[in-house]
Amino acid sequence: AMKYAEMKNMLMMVNDPVQKLEMVMDFGAHMPKVPEMAVCNEIQGCASFAEICRVGNRFYGRADSGIVRGIVAIITAMVDGKSPDEIKKMDLAGEFASLDINLGAGRLNGLNSMIRFLQNL
Repeated sequence: AMKYAEMKNMLMMVNDPVQKLEMVMDFGAHMPKVPEMAVCNEIQGCASFAEICRVGNRFYGRADSGIVRGIVAIITAMVDGKSPDEIKKMDLAGEFASLDINLGAGRLNGLNSMIRFLQNL
């Protein structure tokens, strides 16, 4: 699985918003498969179906739209390996905003729902 730092470095090298979205979709396409024993929660408020899954402090995800899948890939990479207490202390919204990905309002709602879910584990 790609580490968040790698994703961030790649996104920072691209200024074109369309290329950035293509890169996000690419991250989603390469997300690791969700293990059978993972506990999954559907994220309410997403424009399309999305789930965040976990096994201990390892995070995985699924979504049925390419861009949402990419957002899930980035968010789960951000928190992977961290405990619920560590995640509560992170500024996930600020960190995601720093990537400068041009999401529409509907997708931003989904992103905020994912962040709320992760900060209340």
